[in-house]
Amino acid sequence: MNGQPITEQAPAAAPALRLGTRRSALAMAQSGMVAREVTRLTGRAVELVEITTYGDTSREALAQIGGTGVFVSALRDALLEGRIDFAVHSLKDLPTAAPEGLVLAAIPQREDVRDALVAREGLNLDELVEKLAGAGRTARVGTGSPRRMAQLNAWALARGAALETVAIRGNVDTRIGYVTGGELDAVVLATAGLNRLGRSTEISQHLDPELMIPAPGQGALAIECTAGNTELTAALAALDHAPTRVAVAAERALLAALEAGCSAPVAGLATWGDPSQLRLEGVVGTPDGATLLKMSANGPIVLDETAEQQATALGRALAARLLDAGAAALMGERAR
Repeated sequence: MNGQPITEQAPAAAPALRLGTRRSALAMAQSGMVAREVTRLTGRAVELVEITTYGDTSREALAQIGGTGVFVSALRDALLEGRIDFAVHSLKDLPTAAPEGLVLAAIPQREDVRDALVAREGLNLDELVEKLAGAGRTARVGTGSPRRMAQLNAWALARGAALETVAIRGNVDTRIGYVTGGELDAVVLATAGLNRLGRSTEISQHLDPELMIPAPGQGALAIECTAGNTELTAALAALDHAPTRVAVAAERALLAALEAGCSAPVAGLATWGDPSQLRLEGVVGTPDGATLLKMSANGPIVLDETAEQQATALGRALAARLLDAGAAALMGERAR
């Protein structure tokens, strides 16, 4: 001992967790929500790291650039390279194949699953078509989704309604701008995204699943991190919502078994009739709406460690029935 005083230093604060996110207003809003929850759970600051994906920079239609994964791969690369600690995705954008080295740490409770119509003068779909028909015009409705096109066109054909679907790309502002600028009469967007952006007052009509079944995983978020980061994985698991995770497992199994991506004209929605009964609805159609296959399946599922496996089996069984009825040909490719 040399008689020098011993100075105790306070432990250094843990470094901020780096959350990877796309740059769009919607992605930033979603990631901000998750960041606040992670800080609440862990006491650690969370820094948003903006990452540009191929899907953000390309102006081509999703079907032309591959659809599945175009909004995800850059974020996953950043995770695997250690540039971020975790990432937040819109679950409907995630490829169904499990990535090596990454884990889906949490799927928080789902937002509203429905699609929404944003139309001129706040009109609903029936009112819009009727008013424009009276003026000798066809209603022009924009969407970037073949799934939405198929169901909108099928709705119009069944009613003899004058409606034209128009393929569009762009963020929420761009798409709504087509309506406010008079280029289109309406656009269809996800209700969840408009809610998260605080723009729910711009919705003219919620399109209930009876009219339009949503995309598999729509309204849900996915929080992903590396498999080796067990401490963070365990912390993020507190954000997981088991009923949502099991429901989207059924929907994604349906999508995977159909060998379809997020740009295919495929819809799927799993809902809980009660805490132990899952109902899965699936739709496959042609974008022109001329042919639409719609089927459903029910299964008793208990929320235990086997629940995801049971839901996956339900999704695969419904996909098999749709394929037997000719779904592969409707999607424009032959299922292997």
